[in-house]
Amino acid sequence: MSTPKGINRAVVTLKLPRKVPDLIKLAQAIVTAMTGNANFQTPEPPLASVTGATNDLMVAETATQARTRGAAATRNDKRATLVQLLEQVKGYIQKTADANMENGAAIIQSAGVSVKKPAVRAPRTFEAKPGAVSGSVKLVAKSASHRASYEWQYSTDGGKTWLSAPVTLQAKTTISGLTPGATVTFRYRGVTKTGEGDWSQLITFIVK
Repeated sequence: MSTPKGINRAVVTLKLPRKVPDLIKLAQAIVTAMTGNANFQTPEPPLASVTGATNDLMVAETATQARTRGAAATRNDKRATLVQLLEQVKGYIQKTADANMENGAAIIQSAGVSVKKPAVRAPRTFEAKPGAVSGSVKLVAKSASHRASYEWQYSTDGGKTWLSAPVTLQAKTTISGLTPGATVTFRYRGVTKTGEGDWSQLITFIVK
């Protein structure tokens, strides 16, 4: 599915409780939130089906608590039925939100469920930025240790041959004298008291 530029797709998250009483409360809350909700004209499956499955599970749970013979197996079956229906409701909510992405998060939350938080990307350990002057590139890497030096290399032929830049005592450097518009590949490695580290992953940057 394509997402309109500048709009993040809101995604439904359905955290199903393991305890039956809590699952029942969640199902009831979703039905209440969606009943008469203008965002959901024709819920699939019908909310009446969810309510029926919820009531069946309530009866089965009561019988289980009373230690009725065979009640636990019946309760488990009823729970599985309700979970399946709630998963279908989740899909319907997502489909509805996708049809109106600008208001997707609000639509999802109006159904009594949550919006999945976007994954937080780990910061890159090695990156290149335009330098202060044309033909220069600023490199920033992850610190190897408090007492480390850093070896920097760059390649203008896709990594076939490497040129060394001056060693630094900080995890950053600026390489100058590069050709604007050229595609340059960079790598670095930290050197500590235990010796030289491995070369980093390669990053490629178009010189400004």
